Amino acid sequence: MQGTKAAVKEAQNDALHILVVDDERSICEVLEITFRREGHRVEVAHSVAEAKRKLDSRIFDIIISDIRMPGETGLDLLKFAREIAPECFFILMTALPTVDSAIDALESGANRYIVKDHNQVDQLRKAVQERVESLKWKKEAGYLRRELRRLTGLDNIIGQSPKMRAIFDLIQTIAPQSSRVLITGESGTGKELVARAIHENSHRAQAPFITINCGAFPETLLESELFGYVKGSFTGANENRQGLFQAAHGGTLFMDEIGNMSLTMQVKLYRVLQEGKVRPIGSTEETDVDVRIIAATNKDFEKEIAEGRFREDLYYRLSVIPIHLPPLRERREDIPVLARHFLERFRKSMDKAVEGLSPEVVRRLEAYDWPGNVRELENTMERAVALEAGREISLSVLPDRVVNHAGASVPSSLPADGTAPPASFPAEGLDFEKEIADAERRYLKAALEKANGVRTKAADLLRISYRSFRHYAKKHNL
Repeated sequence: MQGTKAAVKEAQNDALHILVVDDERSICEVLEITFRREGHRVEVAHSVAEAKRKLDSRIFDIIISDIRMPGETGLDLLKFAREIAPECFFILMTALPTVDSAIDALESGANRYIVKDHNQVDQLRKAVQERVESLKWKKEAGYLRRELRRLTGLDNIIGQSPKMRAIFDLIQTIAPQSSRVLITGESGTGKELVARAIHENSHRAQAPFITINCGAFPETLLESELFGYVKGSFTGANENRQGLFQAAHGGTLFMDEIGNMSLTMQVKLYRVLQEGKVRPIGSTEETDVDVRIIAATNKDFEKEIAEGRFREDLYYRLSVIPIHLPPLRERREDIPVLARHFLERFRKSMDKAVEGLSPEVVRRLEAYDWPGNVRELENTMERAVALEAGREISLSVLPDRVVNHAGASVPSSLPADGTAPPASFPAEGLDFEKEIADAERRYLKAALEKANGVRTKAADLLRISYRSFRHYAKKHNL
């Protein structure tokens, strides 16, 4: 039973959208039945004019067209298709083969030229299957390139802290599923690496892994990137173009910085997630898509929802399985491991003789807070390896911000009215829980006063999430 399901799944992922064009209805019927039986989506047109109307509003993988038809010919359709859908695979058929017609077909850009005879259906089935295999090999090649990167360590997630080990276990657990995942964390924590790891450990690993940064596109351009468009749907739409949802069919679409998506686009994305269908801009037809969505953001979604910048219903659609990546300052034991990993990578790429890190360098790296997280550490190590002339990384090649960082310290602005933490531990001891609770309440009140009572702003001042602020406020009856 499991094998049968897998075979059906593979056949669905290999299904193509085919347009058959011929004025002989019997030929259209035979080809429609043949290719539908093989799992493909098939549409028919009995004239070039009808075929052009379909091409204006739909995206096809293959067009099979007769050359000779009343009015416009198959060559006219071929030229039209090459203008609006240059990637479409085009097969021309003829019952009256001549050398001239074959030359015209190939020079106009036909991918195949087939003679109508008793072997016609077999020839077309073979041509379509070759196209299926060609697309499959492209997916395989993409998979092999991703696997090579993974095996060489370039896409590995490095870490041995308890928090990272828990994330590794979670990836292994959820990867085989198709549930949507929402990855949160500060910039530079490695959200895309986690998304890739989920994809590469899933049954979708041989299908595309496609990424898009939702914050890098204006609203109108983001819509066309995600859903595609047909020729003439807007200024500059000179050809039919497949969207990323369709390109990722059978695989994974990683939507980074999804918190920057406009409310209008959020509504459109919610509809796609709810119905599993996309409609290219300017098209009248919806297409089924089988895509696993992994989204990521560095924003606090509770705060975004509370302030009306993100739809709560979309949040729950995306956050079926939430993963939070801790900042580097919360897993300091991983800093030396990451530093040595980057040292080895850049040592090899730069052909340098640097072999290690001095003990003082390790201490300074561990003490620094790394606001840019793993990305900042990677850049720091690249700079250090490039500048170092000795056998180990020294303090002289580290940025001043790292060398001069004093580490976590008590703010100098603490109140001087006896409520600040004592400079030395009292001989008689103290009530630790009460001291901590009093300190929490003081800072909450001070932040609220500074923020003029605006709780989301107070949470920002305290550098905690809005959810954490609400928890502490309720705890202290504020």
